[in-house]
Amino acid sequence: MLDLIGRILLWLRGGSLKLLTLAGIILLIWGTLSPVGTLVWWLSQEVESLGFKKNQQKRLPPSNNSNPVKKSSKINCYIIFLTGVGDFSTNELTPGEEVFLDGLDRAHPNCVVVQDVFPYSVANENLGGARLLAPLWRFANEAEGWLGIADVLIKIRNLWRFAISADDRYGPVYNLGIATAIIDRMDAAHPIPQSPGQPIKIIIMGTSGGAQVALAAAPYLNRWLNAELDPQIIIVSIGGVFAGTDGFNVAEDVYHLEGRRDWVEDIGNIVFPSRWPWSVGSPFNQARQQGHYTVHTTGPHAHDGSTGYFGKERVGANDVRYVDLTLQQVNQLPIWSVQQLNEQ
Repeated sequence: MLDLIGRILLWLRGGSLKLLTLAGIILLIWGTLSPVGTLVWWLSQEVESLGFKKNQQKRLPPSNNSNPVKKSSKINCYIIFLTGVGDFSTNELTPGEEVFLDGLDRAHPNCVVVQDVFPYSVANENLGGARLLAPLWRFANEAEGWLGIADVLIKIRNLWRFAISADDRYGPVYNLGIATAIIDRMDAAHPIPQSPGQPIKIIIMGTSGGAQVALAAAPYLNRWLNAELDPQIIIVSIGGVFAGTDGFNVAEDVYHLEGRRDWVEDIGNIVFPSRWPWSVGSPFNQARQQGHYTVHTTGPHAHDGSTGYFGKERVGANDVRYVDLTLQQVNQLPIWSVQQLNEQ
């Protein structure tokens, strides 16, 4: 199969028209079949497990995790990180993303960092897992040299999942699955307190398309956790692209971080009518008018790469890296306790 893939890519070197033709065919096929996996997952679930039964809250996982993260006993915060559309899996974070999450983990000892939710799979399965097309995704992820252009296949595939999350028809089921995965991985990282005695802070950080998934999963998290935990849900978009509908009505605050050289994050303002200024009644514009949505400039960041939000390149002649600027900006957001801020 890999030999066939190599021949196809060799054929594509013959001209840009061939590349555009194949890309168009791939887009049409994936656009047609993308919702199938979501529907299959939904049909395989029990009604009770999804919280669809009338007047029934989703039961939280039992707190019997035998291998939780070793943290302070005063855990009252979870940080869930959702990756961008270029990612292959949750266990292959970029070096910059690892620096960013390690920095958050050290700065906020009362928070647990959850980084193993894959926002482009309703079943939370990495692309290299037990899938029919797993060899293709592994090839695209590992290809080097001029074959490295194959990684665009991963981006196209994940972009369709991003589109499903924002779709009114299939989005509710897809986002329900992501919320289920978030709760499961939260409990795996550290047992979810059954009676915490104080509100639990749920901070979902999404970069690129992960911001859309974070917002869309928020209503389900709020519904399932509200009865027992009274959660405070906060969304942090790091160069995110998102619609202006889901999540804004339940999130306490939504913070959007943007770099001065990032033009990709502007796409959301163009393609989603709910974010247009004259859509005054949309949840996005209502949140902005009420001060629950704010924009913060991080610095001279591009969308991705060595000068992106998680880039490890130095900024000019300074010793500060691009990822350091992002971490500083996140730590300055008014979402941490006063005691924590004084300790930093």
